Amino acid sequence: MRIFKFGGASIQTIERMKSTGAILKNDPREKMLLVISAMGKTTNALETVAESFFSGNSKEALSLFNRVKQQHLDTLKYITVLNWQAAENRMKDFFTEVEWLLHDKPVKDYDFYYDQIVCCGELLSTWILYQYCVEEKLNACWVDVRDIIRTDDNFREAAIDWAYTQQKVETEIKKLFHTYDIVITQGFIGATDENESTTLGREGSDFTAAIFANLLDAFSLTIWKDVDAVMNADPRQFKDAIGIPSLSYSEVIEMAYYGAQVIHPKTIKPLQNKNIPLYVKSFLNPQLPGTLISSTLSKKLPPVIVKKENQVLMQFSSKDFSFVEGKPVQQLQEIFKTARLNPNLIQNSAISLLCCFDDRPEKIEQIALEAGIQFNVSLEKNLTLLTIRHYDDDIVKELTENKTIVLLQKTPVTLQALFR
Repeated sequence: MRIFKFGGASIQTIERMKSTGAILKNDPREKMLLVISAMGKTTNALETVAESFFSGNSKEALSLFNRVKQQHLDTLKYITVLNWQAAENRMKDFFTEVEWLLHDKPVKDYDFYYDQIVCCGELLSTWILYQYCVEEKLNACWVDVRDIIRTDDNFREAAIDWAYTQQKVETEIKKLFHTYDIVITQGFIGATDENESTTLGREGSDFTAAIFANLLDAFSLTIWKDVDAVMNADPRQFKDAIGIPSLSYSEVIEMAYYGAQVIHPKTIKPLQNKNIPLYVKSFLNPQLPGTLISSTLSKKLPPVIVKKENQVLMQFSSKDFSFVEGKPVQQLQEIFKTARLNPNLIQNSAISLLCCFDDRPEKIEQIALEAGIQFNVSLEKNLTLLTIRHYDDDIVKELTENKTIVLLQKTPVTLQALFR
């Protein structure tokens, strides 16, 4: 049993979907579970739908959603010959889930509506890929992951109910492999015990794949991407980024913690717990070895660079010049927890606490208002957070030259600089 996860870029066009199909056809006949993301740019489009709806512009939201509908219907029609009408009818059921909601007025918070709308992207992409597999005579079936992965109601960052989910994998998923070679399901999404859709955090499809790898005791998990391997930096930001042949679980956890986008922060633990190797490979060049992530400790590594833009620096200082430590810090941490936003960088001084966050305006405003009752709060936006693991003086100088550093932290292994 192996798990394959394909991201949105791998099914973004008909040609890429065919490339994905070729990987499945060329693979040895072995039981396989596929975890699929939404088609490229679909999640962003659905986020815009959610924003329009929540702002009270239902008509605009429906118009934007119609564009998403048409794109997926066009793709389905192109690849489906044998089973077009039945395939289209099932897809329309997914559309209806969202359209019913869009005809109402929002009465709950934004995160709830975000999850109900955005989850549609994964349902559509997997249904299309499944239909492609049917056309290509692959022995596959389709599963709605919301019937399998149970979560709490922490919308947009839902936590897994592992016991319930394991029971569903045992009773529902394993039996499918008695009949089918390939099970196709969605990444990123789950559902509460009230059947409300939830999401597992952005890029959470990797986490979904790791959940299934763990619960199915998979031989391996392969994440197929549009890069040749795990890179030491984002090649879209750094043209001289290089691939890393092998990494340890612990090194990848560190990379994920600091914001590297290749692997989701929660993905490694379920694999590490059962010593399941993770391969990161290119769907564009599947013959390349990619990167192996395992329990073997990493040897000498190049500098690993993570650059996060759109950062906010918030300063919390005591109103009476007393020390910001102990209970006041705990109170701030509770405010962060309530807002569901974790700092990317924290630094204490005697009478203030500096915290760097991703700029999520509604969350930042919530923190500022709640903290402002007890603390003086100031903030600066449009900053960049640079993290370098295994740094040396040359790379630090190159990447921070002509920058105004407003916050700096470093250990022998890791340097973080927040700059304008």
